[in-house]
Amino acid sequence: MSRKRKPYPLLEGLTIVDVAAEGNALARHDDMVVFVPYGAPGDVVDVQITKKRHSYTEGRIVRLVKAGDVRIAPRCEHFGVCGGCRWQHLPYSVQLECKQRQVSDALQRIGKVEFPPITPIKGSARIWEYRNKMEYTYSNRRWLTPEQMASGEVFDDRDGAGFHIPGAFDKVLDIDCCHLQDDLGNQLRRFIKEYAKANGLSFYDLREQHGLLRTLMVRIVSTGEVMAVMCFGEDDRSAIEQVMSAVKTEFPQITSLLYVVNLKANDTISDQEVVTYSGRDYIEEEMEGLRFRIGPKSFYQTNSEQAYELYRVARDFADLHGDELVYDLYTGTGTIANFVSRRCRHVVGIEYVPEAIADAKVNSQVNGIDNTEFYAGDMKDVLTDEFIEQHGRPQVMIIDPPRAGMHADVVKVVLNARPERIVYVSCNPATQARDLAMMNEQYRIVAVQPVDMFPHTHHVENVVKLVRRDLN
Repeated sequence: MSRKRKPYPLLEGLTIVDVAAEGNALARHDDMVVFVPYGAPGDVVDVQITKKRHSYTEGRIVRLVKAGDVRIAPRCEHFGVCGGCRWQHLPYSVQLECKQRQVSDALQRIGKVEFPPITPIKGSARIWEYRNKMEYTYSNRRWLTPEQMASGEVFDDRDGAGFHIPGAFDKVLDIDCCHLQDDLGNQLRRFIKEYAKANGLSFYDLREQHGLLRTLMVRIVSTGEVMAVMCFGEDDRSAIEQVMSAVKTEFPQITSLLYVVNLKANDTISDQEVVTYSGRDYIEEEMEGLRFRIGPKSFYQTNSEQAYELYRVARDFADLHGDELVYDLYTGTGTIANFVSRRCRHVVGIEYVPEAIADAKVNSQVNGIDNTEFYAGDMKDVLTDEFIEQHGRPQVMIIDPPRAGMHADVVKVVLNARPERIVYVSCNPATQARDLAMMNEQYRIVAVQPVDMFPHTHHVENVVKLVRRDLN
């Protein structure tokens, strides 16, 4: 017979002393580090411990005894439950300070590399309604808060539309208003929910994997164009037509109205057919007169205004004079490649997703750019010594990998290519610092520029310029 585990303790009167990784706050108890979400420096809180490890514990705040001086009232009614914006209770200036420190700590503690003074982080001009893309889930298992569960009330209607609860794949928090995108996204999500309920249409069951309404993706770009992609979990053409027709009538400003019938277990649509119901099958973003086509499967930075700032930093760090061969690794839809193409001789872009490479080629074509070429495939398989021999040794490499950073084999080929300059763009300072350590023997860091793409979250982009050590 297994022993009953002792209940974890309630720690009363802890003082939050700092902001920690992953959007958590940090307190200490008897020389033990305690990580809790939604705390602010100076807060005095009662914390229910939920997990114990050898060197730290995790918990949740059950009572705010005294608010710290920096704490502010969060704007969103779903704060603390949604899990998406863990720093809404911190002033934006404090958020930026924390992100700047996050970059410095990663370079010092993980990379253990020398670096110059970090340029002050580029904050976002807009801290609300800044996202050009949001994704929502429709579910018949709306999540109930602990307060609702304890109330004794019977909730027969569990249909909801919103975000997955962290750590619970089959529970969805019903969202009334999200402040991260233009309010059109809220209006569209709520309209489809209310229309479905009024017409007896089913919401998706995430456990049993059936139901009509499944997900909704909304993209609203700076040009004013709007894309809506409705994903259905059942191939009921009559009901699909009913929903799509209603959306088209209610929202004539949608320039790209699409849908997908997804009958598989996961929500990804990369391997699914996308049907154009009305308008075009893409929308266009603009940057310095360049037009970038964005399809339903395309990756594009979700903060358009800050993407421009990020790409300007990358281009400035590349220090292009017009005669360089540039490699753009993890090029996505070729945004950076096309953005820098006017200031160099030639750009070679490599990306894993074939659809993204197709978009990259179209983006060059529609902008009259003829000095780019793009290749699809796993980076460690495409970028080889033989590839570089065939396509030329680059003077500049721009590297913008996913959160996991670069594979060790890719780092090896980069070092073998010996570009004069490397511009490393990262959405994860920790894996960036790890990769920089592997390049440290041959390259020195000469500039570091953090850019905030996601206000109210702990995420930060960072751009590092490296120069080969044997160059003056």
